[in-house]
Amino acid sequence: MKLYSNTLEHGKSIPLKYVFGKFDANTHVTFSDNINPHIAWKDAPKATKSYALTYVDKSVPTKPDDVNQESRLVPEDLPRADFYHWVLANIPTTITEIAEGEVCRGVTVKGKPTGSTPYGDTGLNDYTGWFKGDESMEGFYGGYDGPCPPWNDSLIHEYEFTIYALDIGKLDLPERYTGADLLKAMDGHILDRDSFSGFYTINPTAK
Repeated sequence: MKLYSNTLEHGKSIPLKYVFGKFDANTHVTFSDNINPHIAWKDAPKATKSYALTYVDKSVPTKPDDVNQESRLVPEDLPRADFYHWVLANIPTTITEIAEGEVCRGVTVKGKPTGSTPYGDTGLNDYTGWFKGDESMEGFYGGYDGPCPPWNDSLIHEYEFTIYALDIGKLDLPERYTGADLLKAMDGHILDRDSFSGFYTINPTAK
């Protein structure tokens, strides 16, 4: 099975038009274009009955103490965790490609809806929890929302797309399911998978 993109290069920097937040000299960070990139897959097992897709930041700080704090840096050696930027389940086998900008164009303050789409059932991304308590941004963030790592992180973040070929036509998921819900529901149903990664930072001094 092969996952690929016509707009992203594996192992390369992610272009600004595909990210949620970008560097700003005055405010540290500002909204970017937040367009979903092209993504496609092929050569799935013959027994495949549906697909699922995840887009995960593999480098999120596990402690928030230094995150986005003036005159401080998030240490490079801090343990890291996953942050889901997109979860899509119950993708029909007739769908093997999602065009650039097809599911997201721009930042939707307070989030986009979850639920059924022509490309499958979209769940919540982790901006839902990140913005909780922020009156200007809090909401349920469904579908695609691109990278926006801490503007003072010492580490360049790795972002990983993964496509899963499943032996089941429809996973049993709540409407507002999360990445953790999807992983649990897929357990024992994965026939094959493939991934590719890109890298992004807002901090000009990150390495």
